[in-house]
Amino acid sequence: MRNFEFYNPVNIVFGQGQIKKLNKLVPANTKIMLAYGGGSIFKNGVYEQVKSALTGYDILEFGGIEPNPHYETLMKAAEIVKNEKIGFILAVGGGSVLDGVKFIAAAALWEEGDPWMFLVDRSIVVTKAVPLGSVLTLPATGSEMNSTAVVTRVSTQEKFAFASYAVMPKFSILDPTVVFSLPEKQVANGVVDAFVHVIEQYLTYPVNSPIQDRFAESILVTLAEEGPKVLANLADYDAAANFMWAATMALNGLIGTGVPQDWATHQIGHELTAFHNIDHARTLAIVLPGIMKVKRENKREKLLQYGERVWGITAGTEDTRIDATIEKTVAFFESFGIPTKLSAYNIGADFIPVVCNRFAERGTKGIGERGDLTVEQIGEVLTLQL
Repeated sequence: MRNFEFYNPVNIVFGQGQIKKLNKLVPANTKIMLAYGGGSIFKNGVYEQVKSALTGYDILEFGGIEPNPHYETLMKAAEIVKNEKIGFILAVGGGSVLDGVKFIAAAALWEEGDPWMFLVDRSIVVTKAVPLGSVLTLPATGSEMNSTAVVTRVSTQEKFAFASYAVMPKFSILDPTVVFSLPEKQVANGVVDAFVHVIEQYLTYPVNSPIQDRFAESILVTLAEEGPKVLANLADYDAAANFMWAATMALNGLIGTGVPQDWATHQIGHELTAFHNIDHARTLAIVLPGIMKVKRENKREKLLQYGERVWGITAGTEDTRIDATIEKTVAFFESFGIPTKLSAYNIGADFIPVVCNRFAERGTKGIGERGDLTVEQIGEVLTLQL
């Protein structure tokens, strides 16, 4: 196991009816920005619960944060935060709203030029941000308990992430009943998103880290068991609760401590979203099988372990078991109605050089846990998924 530091100060308030505790969590002596997305919180009753809990607070609302939040929209919010002297931002929504609010919180106090800089240049460290909290309405990204945010710049068709302890939420309220009113597509996306988050931190190479491996495998098994239950009955509270907590645990930093991490699937998937606006989780379902095929030798030991411990695949030669493991993963994604081929989105071979050129223009030598997935291999990954 590698050396590591693990720090996670987020206060998780979990369970039905917990939104009423906002008045004990949000500071009362400052102006609050209430930030949300396209309006689903008005339909599922969350908005009314939030406003009721914060009766008497000085609140300014900012709505319209997009799925895959847009830099252009977020910069408008950051200006409002600065001009109105907002002292706390409350994100009410799914991962996109949370990611957007993290960027807003950092951009509002950024004094070194265009905030886009700290998204493009990962060597830049954000050290201060407006305090923020969240009410989660869609389990998926884990943004409610981590330091990471992903932002899309529409004008340049780019999507980048940044990470900073300064933007970790002070608290996150997780009420599983919000799942009851979600569209099935969003639930399916959430399960796949969380699943691939775990895979990115687990499916690399062994470093004698049995606790992290078992943690990761337990989340994968839970998602495989509980995801179908949620879709079969959105009002199943226990299944919703297990799904919600699994999605949070998938990316709160715990399972990634002391182990190599990949993230190539995300880096390639971000380009599919940036150019074609495909849902984030669906880009992951497209790219991951190609990564598993192209890098099967690098990942051989962990692929065999994953197949055995998560899917119960033990019969046959090693290569047969790896083939079956990849096939099982694809079948799992597709069981949620999520395609794993580019052709399902009317994307052809002519798009592959566009993606490869973008990585080449950035000077990419290699990505993945070993830094050896080359630009040419990125093309192979996508070609396999046509």
